[in-house]
Amino acid sequence: MTQVTLPEIERSAQRLRFDDRPLAKRVGLVILATDHTTEPDFRRMVASDRIGIYVARIAYTNPTTPENLRRMQPRLSEGAGLILPEEELDLVCYSCTSASVVMGDDAVEEAIREAKPGVTVVTPPLAARRALDALGARRIAVLTPYTVETSRPMAAYFAGHGYEISRFTCLGLDDDREMARISPASIVAAAEAAMAPDAEALFISCTALRAAGVASEIERRIGKPVVTSNLATAWMALRLCGDDRSRPELGRLMAL
Repeated sequence: MTQVTLPEIERSAQRLRFDDRPLAKRVGLVILATDHTTEPDFRRMVASDRIGIYVARIAYTNPTTPENLRRMQPRLSEGAGLILPEEELDLVCYSCTSASVVMGDDAVEEAIREAKPGVTVVTPPLAARRALDALGARRIAVLTPYTVETSRPMAAYFAGHGYEISRFTCLGLDDDREMARISPASIVAAAEAAMAPDAEALFISCTALRAAGVASEIERRIGKPVVTSNLATAWMALRLCGDDRSRPELGRLMAL
């Protein structure tokens, strides 16, 4: 074996300056182990040289039923605690619309704050309500990829918060990995068919759907604002981080 001579290693005498944070803002994402869509959407719409995205995945097993969705609640604290332990986050987004509805926004917030006390918590249905209110929409059409059983709590959630639902359409799927594979063209066609003539906006539920990327195309087709789960959470995350730039290429919501 050839003998290798190592150089002498010197410790630098250079004085170092440390920033408080590598990036000014920290957005935590707690997502499902099966999620294909949230990370790419947040990298595209939220991440920047000022805003960092930090992700933890929690265990989840299909099918997507209210019972399976509820089983994730004890895992939320553990997931949030894995994101930059012992460091503060500016907000945490839990990226599952149907589970947030089944558990309740308050229960999600409480679970995440066990690991990150006092942090601002954003759920997709909460962000969707904020987005619809910002757009001035109280009469809505809703499209979900779920089964009828999993869609019922979603309808009750929005009706319970004072929205009039003109039409509610579901696609009948129970596997979020399959939902993520629905082609963008199919999402556009399904959204156009799901829109009600008297609705003021269309809400497309599910963080697995690649709907945020075609929201502006759907708006061109239906002539009304479109809010999707990931679009709404990205919009709310940006605004909470102080980024209020208009990005009309992403749809009417991002132009506000």
